[in-house]
Amino acid sequence: MLVLLAVTALAAGCADGGRGSGSAGPAAGQQAADELRQERQARAAALKRWGVARPPLPAPPPPGPAERTRVKTRKGFEVADHEGLPPVFTTVPTGDKVVFLTIDDGAEKDPAFLRMTSELKIPYTAFLSDYLVKEDYGYFRRMQATGVVLNNHTLHHRYLPGLSYAGQKREICGMQDVIAKRYGKRPVLFRPPFGNYNEDTLRAAKSCGIEAVPLWNEEVFADRWEYREWDRDLHPGDIVLSHFRGREDGKGTMPDMVRRFLELVTEKGYAVARLEDYL
Repeated sequence: MLVLLAVTALAAGCADGGRGSGSAGPAAGQQAADELRQERQARAAALKRWGVARPPLPAPPPPGPAERTRVKTRKGFEVADHEGLPPVFTTVPTGDKVVFLTIDDGAEKDPAFLRMTSELKIPYTAFLSDYLVKEDYGYFRRMQATGVVLNNHTLHHRYLPGLSYAGQKREICGMQDVIAKRYGKRPVLFRPPFGNYNEDTLRAAKSCGIEAVPLWNEEVFADRWEYREWDRDLHPGDIVLSHFRGREDGKGTMPDMVRRFLELVTEKGYAVARLEDYL
């Protein structure tokens, strides 16, 4: 019986040409190496195609829910009775050397920007106003399909403190409804136009389902940076603002803005992370 089993095993080994279970290892390893090489070549080609001199630094793994530090309102940004209202902040507390790119409004709908950020895998968060987005809802649907979260920047980009509570609620809740209808999900992040708000703004935002109000610590344009802090520098967890704007509104295109953004961020040793992963 033992002889028969041995002969059967030998025959099976001969039938597959000597390819045992362990012999797949080198082939699998070679395939993985080939895929990694192809990925690096494709990334190098994308960087060259978009005129990005240095590869962006890889972001660290985001913290798990239990590891995240609760975001609080920045000192001096509180309203009179802020207890229980969404926090207003310009920086996310983190020890990671990361910054977050956020883009407002929705005026410019540049297909090259979508291709560039997708090919280079640059995460960002959008804050949209309906009076601009409604010209082409499909553009932002394509953006959402790449993993970008679409958030609330009101219906008409009004100066909110100049409106009544009811007026502010219409602006904020109305945009919640638009995003839910067009993109399938009500946002939890809201940015007031111009960064201006009062207690009514935050009360209205909370009633509409808003959980947090990220502002910004720096703003990047196609041709320059602007800073909130006196040291004119980046800090871990800083939120960076930009806008959906083209040449007619500035001194460059949206890809120009992304290049300007990546140039300084990478030079300073920062990676670009996804804001929602840290909140």
